Amino acid sequence: MKTIQLAGVIIAVAALFIAANSFYTVQQTQYGLVLQFGEIKQVKSSPGLYAKIPLVQSIEHIDKRILMVSMSPAEEIILSDRKRLVVDAFARFKVSDPIKFYRAAGTEAKAIPLLQKAMSSVTLNLLGTQPLSAVLSDKRAALMVEIRDSMNRQAENWGIDVVDVRIRRADLPEANSQSIYKRMQTERQQEAARIRAEGQEEALKVRSEADRKVTVTIAEARRDADILRGEGEGQRNKIFGNAYGQDPDFFDFYRSLKAYEAALQPGETTFILEPESDFFRYFGDAAKPAK
Repeated sequence: MKTIQLAGVIIAVAALFIAANSFYTVQQTQYGLVLQFGEIKQVKSSPGLYAKIPLVQSIEHIDKRILMVSMSPAEEIILSDRKRLVVDAFARFKVSDPIKFYRAAGTEAKAIPLLQKAMSSVTLNLLGTQPLSAVLSDKRAALMVEIRDSMNRQAENWGIDVVDVRIRRADLPEANSQSIYKRMQTERQQEAARIRAEGQEEALKVRSEADRKVTVTIAEARRDADILRGEGEGQRNKIFGNAYGQDPDFFDFYRSLKAYEAALQPGETTFILEPESDFFRYFGDAAKPAK
């Protein structure tokens, strides 16, 4: 009886094991490859639950999503104009033919080195024919398309479709960068010195022109003042002449008063003159008693 029970347990376990190994699932993001003794018998690309022969057939899942691979490490490239450039790129790819992919690479982990090697080789060869200006200009997008197409020609044999290639970084080597930075700094300093010198020269020109204009303006103002002063004195003399012609006695009296005013300043001038001097003639006449 115990032997029968043990046999029943063994049969049940075996049945469960066989049932568990008779079915498999394929996710939305996967291909399901049915292998029989290493040979591919079926490829399932639709998600669902499928049956297989237990112990004879095995399942290999391959990711059908778009994956990414990076150039590792970044490559130093000598361009056509002998400039050196450190380039770091990445590519996005997907498995287009799971049978080719499995036969060429087997797994994603084994496919990554193949793509890295292809990307490095294509990038070095293509960018090596271009000058630095092309890599750093709008032509860069076209170069990435060429790299992608060249990679696809190789990846087609692996059942892989390279969707896109992008240059993540394109920098000068550290030694070159420092040299260029120093040269740029020197050029900027020279440019600043040139601009400063031109500014000083222009300032001297402006200052000289301003000084010249000031001198000319002052000279013209003095000339105009002298002309006006001469015209005024002439007019004054003309008026005095006319006044003298009308009343010479009053004019002599007026001129004498102006002379007294100018000569007899308090505390400044001392005169020793005779009372009968012609200078005091109007004082003498004024001192006579009125008749």
